[in-house]
Parts: sequence; C-alpha cells; structure tokens
Amino acid sequence: MSDSLVSSTHNLNDQSSLTEWLDYMQQIHVSAIDMGLSRVLPVAELLGVVQSAKDDAYVFTVAGTNGKGSTTAVIAQVCQAAGYKTALYQSPHLSVFNERVRINGEMVSDQTLIDAFNKVEAARLACDLTLSFFEMTTLAALLIFAEADCDVWVLEVGLGGRLDVVNIIDPDMAVITNIGIDHVDWLGDNIEDIGAEKAGILRKDIALIYGSDQMPTSVQQAIDKHDATCYQVGQDFSYRELDSKTWQYSNAAITMQLPRPALSLMNTANALSAVLASPLNVDMAALEQALQTVKLAGRFDYREVKARHWLFDVAHNEHGVTFLLKQLLPLWQQHLAQQKVDSQTHHTPATIKILFSMLGDKDIDKVVQCLTESGLPISDWFIAEIDYPRAASTEQLRGILASYVDGAQIHEFNRLSAATDAVMDASQPQDLIVVCGSFHTIGEALSALKIS
Repeated sequence: MSDSLVSSTHNLNDQSSLTEWLDYMQQIHVSAIDMGLSRVLPVAELLGVVQSAKDDAYVFTVAGTNGKGSTTAVIAQVCQAAGYKTALYQSPHLSVFNERVRINGEMVSDQTLIDAFNKVEAARLACDLTLSFFEMTTLAALLIFAEADCDVWVLEVGLGGRLDVVNIIDPDMAVITNIGIDHVDWLGDNIEDIGAEKAGILRKDIALIYGSDQMPTSVQQAIDKHDATCYQVGQDFSYRELDSKTWQYSNAAITMQLPRPALSLMNTANALSAVLASPLNVDMAALEQALQTVKLAGRFDYREVKARHWLFDVAHNEHGVTFLLKQLLPLWQQHLAQQKVDSQTHHTPATIKILFSMLGDKDIDKVVQCLTESGLPISDWFIAEIDYPRAASTEQLRGILASYVDGAQIHEFNRLSAATDAVMDASQPQDLIVVCGSFHTIGEALSALKIS
C-alpha cells in the first residue's frame, strides 16, 4: 500500500461541500472495491460505532443477491410506524448520495454527512490506514446512527456479507433475501460459494429469515455452526395475493390480511417475517400504516411522466431480470386491456421500448437474453454508456444486443440523457417504456426526466 496514500493530506473541512468530500474519498484508496474487515475495524473501533450498535440499538442486517433495498425499506417503515427511531442504510443511490443514509425516513443533510466524514477521516489518519469509498461512507453512516441514538438500525449489505464493511456490526436479526449468480469476481461463480459469503452475516443464536425455497448447503452449514434459528419462506412463512389491493401473510402464529404495498410481496413478506420474529413491539395498525406508505424508487416503479408510461427497475443480473419479467408480464396485459379501452385515440398497436445500459463487469449476455426471449413485443432498444467508471461501452452493448435482437431496432446515443429524450420522442402514448440494467441507468434517466 502506498505510503503517499496512507499519509495523504487534504484541504477539506466542515466547510467543504459534500461533492468535494465524495470526490476526495474516491481517490484515497488503491481500488474501488477492497473486501475485508482488517483495515476498517480499527477505524470503526476508534469511532466507537461497533460498541454503540451492540449496546444501544436493535440491528437488522439484510444480505442477498436481489431485493435488499425493498426488504430494508419495509423493515424500516414498519419499525418507524411502530414508534421506534429508525436508521436505514442502503446502497447505491439513484440521484443523490444522501438517499443512502436516512433516519425516520428522512435523508440526512449534507452537513451531517460532512461532519461525519471529517470524523471518519481523522480516525483513518490516526490509524495510519487507507479505506475505500464504500468503507469511508459506510462508517460515516454508522457514526451518524450512533450519534443520533437510533433505536433500530436497518443495514443493507453492499457486496456479499462476510467481508462487507456492514458486517463489522453484529446483527440481532439476519435476512438473506435470495442467492443468485452475481459479483463472481469477488464472491465466486457458483451458488455454494456465494451462499457461504452471504451467510457470513450470521452470529451465534440469532434468527435468520431466508427468502428463497432453495437453500445452498453452505447456508445450512452456517446455520448449524451458529445454532441460528431459520425461518424459510414456504416452510415457516408464506404469502399470497388476494386481489389488487390486499394480500395474505401467514406464519405458524398468525394469518393476516394486509394492504398491498407498492413493492414486491416476496420482499415484503421477508421484511415482515424479520420484524415479527424480533422482540420489537409492532401492532397491526403499524403494519397497515407502513405498507400503505412504503415506497422505493426504481423497484418495479411504474409512473406516467410527460404523457408516457414508464417502468423503472434496477434489475442488473439474470436473477433480477427474471423477477422483473415475472411482474412485468401481468402488468403488460393490464396495460393492453386499458389501451383497448382507449383504442379510439390510437392507430398503432402498443409496443415496449427499452432504455438500457449496464456496467461492463455484469453478465450483459444473460440479461439481454432474458429480455429478448420473454415474448414481450419489444420494438426498440435505446442504449448509451452511463457516466460511471465501470460502465459498459455503447459498442459492447450494441455487440451483445446484435446477437439476440431479432427485428427490433437498436438506437445508440452518446449519453443516457439523450437516449431518454429520444425514447420519449419515438414512443406513442399507448407504448410502455421500460428502463433497466443498473442503478446508474435509472438514476440518469430520472435526472434527465427531472424526477427527484
């Protein structure tokens, strides 16, 4: 590790802007992703965040390949509705960094983040270490939660589990939403290895909510090792849709009819199972209030914007896109039925147009294959390179699309904002525009449409 990096000095202080701090923290470590806890633990202990969480808060830690954002959002909303001062940490963000750090549903201010960054930086230098951007910002979030004396911390794992910086905090309740193939360079290229990494969030004698009916042997071994109590979907809890406005949740102790939230029922059921298995005091009124108000941008996020129908979803791997399509197919049928009612104003059939970009280290082939083989009437693809260091180039996207797309038009643009304008201009009011491929794709599209 470079001595110049360890001893780096800067001119930032509590008067510097949030943007200046974020830019600085992206430059002080040798790599953007550097998994492991050996560097971050001394800094965390100096800041006192590990002890604070252990003594003063009830901690939910949520890992999984997909669905972490929705699951953490529901847990936090339920706890807040029940009267607990609730901290929520999620990543990445769509539009502004502050989205990652919330207390009682409100994003913390720029100045709160800057003050925390100052303290984390001072502790880092005192320990003579470098930290990655994610490590620095996560420590800042944990410090903010500790100083705010929050009753409940809801923490979303960034990558994997065992070696993710969130795992410096011992959870009281663990959730693994599901396990699929993703981040193979860091987690392994098979379900067993990935499962072992995600099960690294387990601790002795705690409960695990497991949100898939398929469990790798590695996860079961971790459960046995820690004497954890596992509640698995399909065995210990279940859910089903009743109608467009209600659904049913059941476990061994209770069956409830609840208002349907704006998020996936699968992830909502995982979240409720976690809260109900905890010692927190949550009544039916809090559950109903939370489900009627919880929302999360970019997760099967259907909107009508500028006289067009849009669906924003952060699906960025095969597992995520498969889940997206499972929800999209019935939505498309509903959309067609509504367009049939309005057909007197439409002269051409409704089609789907895809606004698409991904990170270059993702399995773009699998994602494109899932979308093109879905049977949906995709007429056009609008592609551009997102503004991110790991972004796939337009040439890479075009080359993969050309291998799968049959009959649909591919339109290339220099920037995603230009592609967003173009798909809107090329679409008709009866069409559906699906935006997917990455958090960054959604964020840039929302920014282009001037949607916060």
